[in-house]
Amino acid sequence: MTDEDKKRLNTFEGKLRHLLYLYDEEKKKNAALKKLLAEKEAELQRVDNSRKELEASYTYLKAARIVSINDNELRDTKQRLARLVREVDKCIALLNE
Repeated sequence: MTDEDKKRLNTFEGKLRHLLYLYDEEKKKNAALKKLLAEKEAELQRVDNSRKELEASYTYLKAARIVSINDNELRDTKQRLARLVREVDKCIALLNE
């Protein structure tokens, strides 16, 4: 083996070691990114579950609000409906004349 071959072999070995080092670094970065992705996916799942719980609570609150109409609102609504029925009756009577 000549000196030139030894130099080439040493250069090749150096470049190969550097390439292996870069490969290991990329593997570490990839592992860190996979871990971060898993954490973000878990966080997203928690937020989505929280959103669903809040939507359910909102739905229950709306239903409770409808059920808990107080007496004044109920009386006012009945009066408005009675007024509308009287107006419709008047219109029908006018049309029948």
